[in-house]
Amino acid sequence: MYCLLRPCFQTGLRLTSKIRLTYICIFISLIALLDFFGAFTHLFEITYDSNFVYPYEGDVHEFVNALRHNEEPAIKPINEYKYTFLLNNQQKCIDVAYSTFRVVYIVKSSIENFERRSAIRNSWGFEKRFFDVPLRTIFMLGLHPYDDELQAKVKIEAAKYKDIIQADFIDSYYNNTIKTVMGFKWLVKYCPNSKFYMFVDDDIYVSVKNVLRFIRNPVNYPDYLKEPKKIGFVFVSSPHRHKSSKWYISLSEYPYHLWPPYITAGAYILSKEALLDMYYTSLYTKHFKFDDIFLGIVAKKADIEPFHCEEFHFHKKDYTKFNYKYVITSHGYENPNELLTVWNEQKALGNA
Repeated sequence: MYCLLRPCFQTGLRLTSKIRLTYICIFISLIALLDFFGAFTHLFEITYDSNFVYPYEGDVHEFVNALRHNEEPAIKPINEYKYTFLLNNQQKCIDVAYSTFRVVYIVKSSIENFERRSAIRNSWGFEKRFFDVPLRTIFMLGLHPYDDELQAKVKIEAAKYKDIIQADFIDSYYNNTIKTVMGFKWLVKYCPNSKFYMFVDDDIYVSVKNVLRFIRNPVNYPDYLKEPKKIGFVFVSSPHRHKSSKWYISLSEYPYHLWPPYITAGAYILSKEALLDMYYTSLYTKHFKFDDIFLGIVAKKADIEPFHCEEFHFHKKDYTKFNYKYVITSHGYENPNELLTVWNEQKALGNA
């Protein structure tokens, strides 16, 4: 009998081992999946609160004040963007008729987007939109280092319109922080004579009329301060910890469970004072690859509170002829022809 049962017993052991191995594999797979989606990472996050610090880990106001007054700071900047301006229209903000501009628009544009830039020049970026309001429009570009034909076309465009600023960093999504800070750097050096600066992506609809209305008298737009310093569509959100995300951030890059309040980088307005404080504070802020998050951290370190405005539309606002009356910006106008159509219709209605 023992001999007869032994094969059955051995078979049972093998089946039990296989089942156990299956469960172990399932368990390991589940742990790996949870790790992939950041479930364990969240356990080690630091709570974002008033004790927030980010390198440089100290008060930077004294250093910023020194740099603003062309003095030597006690501690040198930790994060200087030492890129060269390849196309540099230094005379862009020099105008014998005006000592001060009302708004300077800085359009963050991808180098290959010639048609978008053309549409902007022929719509909201037209500098003589209002004869009694001095405005300037500037396009900030990076570089495609191995495309000589593309670079040659950009040089022709820059010579024709004299509104292109280009630096020698690679023009890519993860270099938008560099593009933004190089825009800051150029403005501080060559265009400090504007009351306000508006940063805009090249796929944004802008109503210049509503921009001017807002900065002239913000109380017309409910719940805003009379003298705004940094305005846009404000987010309070958490870092993406799942590794499949385009916006994945590890704990070593950023350890807190929330971002500081930040304005979407698609469109925002800075006062002159805010521009100066933001630029010099950025020199004491460790580089971060997402520009809107970086600017949120910089604003936090500079004690600049971002103010939310519902009429800066992060997503594309559904368009009808009559619902853009108070829209300041709307994202999602990748099609230059659509931008021109909407803007011209709103201009005819007196809304742009």
